Amino acid sequence: MQFQSLGYALRWTLITIPVAVCIGSMVALFLWLLQGAIHLRFANKWLLYLLPLAGIVIHLIYKVAGKSSEKGNNLILTEISKPENGVPMVMAPLILVTTIITHLFGGSAGREGTAVQIGGSIAATFGKWFRLDEHEIRILLTAGIAAGFGAVFGTPLTGAIFAMEVLVIGKINYTSLLPCLIAGIVGDLTVAAWGIHHTPYRIDIIPDSPYFLSDYLPVNLLLLIKVILSAIAFGLASYIFSLAIHLVKSLFSNIGKKQWLIPLCGGLTIILLTLLLGKPDYLSLGVDAEYKGAVTITSAFHAGGAEHFSWLWKTVYTAITLGTGFKGGEVTPLFYIGATLGNTLAGWMNAPVGLFAALGFIAVFAGATNTPLACTVMGVELFGSQYILFFAVACFTAYLFSGQTGIYIAQEPGIPKLFSKSKQKIPPSKE
Repeated sequence: MQFQSLGYALRWTLITIPVAVCIGSMVALFLWLLQGAIHLRFANKWLLYLLPLAGIVIHLIYKVAGKSSEKGNNLILTEISKPENGVPMVMAPLILVTTIITHLFGGSAGREGTAVQIGGSIAATFGKWFRLDEHEIRILLTAGIAAGFGAVFGTPLTGAIFAMEVLVIGKINYTSLLPCLIAGIVGDLTVAAWGIHHTPYRIDIIPDSPYFLSDYLPVNLLLLIKVILSAIAFGLASYIFSLAIHLVKSLFSNIGKKQWLIPLCGGLTIILLTLLLGKPDYLSLGVDAEYKGAVTITSAFHAGGAEHFSWLWKTVYTAITLGTGFKGGEVTPLFYIGATLGNTLAGWMNAPVGLFAALGFIAVFAGATNTPLACTVMGVELFGSQYILFFAVACFTAYLFSGQTGIYIAQEPGIPKLFSKSKQKIPPSKE
């Protein structure tokens, strides 16, 4: 048995490492190009007015060369759960180029979708080269998600857990545990080896002070109550975000034969909203500040670093961008939404701003993707382990209040969030 385990571990290590190095290298290239594209738009504000044209170009690229690639992350999730035609090799370069186009012209999108699709496409290609069977390709696809996610955010352990947790709501299949862990670590190390650095986030230390029942509880009970109340709001924000994206897509799905009108309308709407608001804060990633005093993810970790409805505006911008055919991901906008909402709630509740921005950062993501465990671990990897209890409470509470679905329509329903013996049954295992 031990020799079989050793052989299994050695085989998957040898398979996974070259795949993860390739994924990490392409993610590093993507992050470098993305940074350049965003700052190029900062220096040339007129590029925003070409966003509708950029949307049409993206539409034509996928129409000509995209095949099934336009399904994005959902295609990879589907191929892992119910393999059909496979993940095309062309998906990786297509999503890289079209995401850069989206950000260069100001579309509000993220980068996780790009990294995951790069990971899935490269993993599928290596699976064919290595002549793996269907079951092994599914494992390698899952590892590809782990490598892409871990590499793009600098969170290798989160990448490994996310890849396993995102497949089925409420269930984790540990079949691909070792390949995912190796892929997450190697992907992250590869990005670092290329000299690409991730944005650091910092929570100010909360000073110790006497609190209610301090002799009996190892946690500030009043602060814990505030965290729970905020987490409910984070879960509702996740639900609103998912609903908004699906609603925009549904709204434009019956536009007729002239599908290029969809990104055209989306781009024009983003331009109009930006002109009406008089500031570009909700364009692109929202990580770097275009001007002094702009609302960003990092500014949300400080008092006064966000406006009351920053989270809602980012929701609107991202739903329009992704819902009308522009490319990227949802996760970084979810970070922005959560951090700015946490900033606002901290002001209302007289709570630590940095801590609540961090809680929103991970909890809104947890609710929208139905991955509370991965997001709890992300909190530790990004912000340290001191507040892990609050991270867990926020993520699991947000998950509970985020509705029965999420941003990935291909995510399989597993165990219902609200289980009732009289009305629901736990679905039988497929294993």
